[in-house]
Amino acid sequence: MMVGAFSMKKSMIIVAGGSGTRMGAEIPKQFMEVAGKPILMHTLDVLHNADRTMQLILVLPNDQFQFWESLKNKHHFKLQHEMAVGGATRFLSVSSGLEKVTGELVGVHDGVRPFVSEKMVETCFSKAEETGAAVPVVPIVQSLRRLEEDRSEAVDRNLFRAVQTPQCFKTHILKAAFKSASGTDYSDDATVVEANGQTVALVDGDLMNIKITSPLDIELAELITARRTISN
Repeated sequence: MMVGAFSMKKSMIIVAGGSGTRMGAEIPKQFMEVAGKPILMHTLDVLHNADRTMQLILVLPNDQFQFWESLKNKHHFKLQHEMAVGGATRFLSVSSGLEKVTGELVGVHDGVRPFVSEKMVETCFSKAEETGAAVPVVPIVQSLRRLEEDRSEAVDRNLFRAVQTPQCFKTHILKAAFKSASGTDYSDDATVVEANGQTVALVDGDLMNIKITSPLDIELAELITARRTISN
């Protein structure tokens, strides 16, 4: 858990608007179980453990609210968090969450990244407090090729990084960027901030901070959870 390193109060927006399409599942991926508990509950737990004073804001599509309530009752999940109604795009969902933010620092995290470390949460917020905006990244391990019409060419993977979450910001910077945005088609929150003229600092991410989007990811998540249970 973070130990009094911050003078600014923190909020975390957790976006979870996915469906079960890629999984071939009947329920959205954030509600699928890993080690007997919905992925989203794992995510909320680890964020709370990173800082028990942090405001947690969960963004879900309106038609998933009732199902989430039933899951909380089933699993006796009592962790305090606020709810916001998600939109048709990530941009609109984060905008909805931002309306409820009370912290001077705000992070945005994918609901299906349940293995984010407490250290990464602390590092991202610390860098955001220092610079205004920070995102975690990891090296690209695969070879890359750039597509150009009917041909392709190899590119140097060392010039690229894969972006993770949480992406953290001073709240006034993120709010100003979203207010000034010319559209809603942004790949992530750092892109919105950069479009408004803010430099985004990079911090080291973690290969274990996987985003669960496929059946193979579920299997990997079970293995990670089992290994952590044994090590503890």
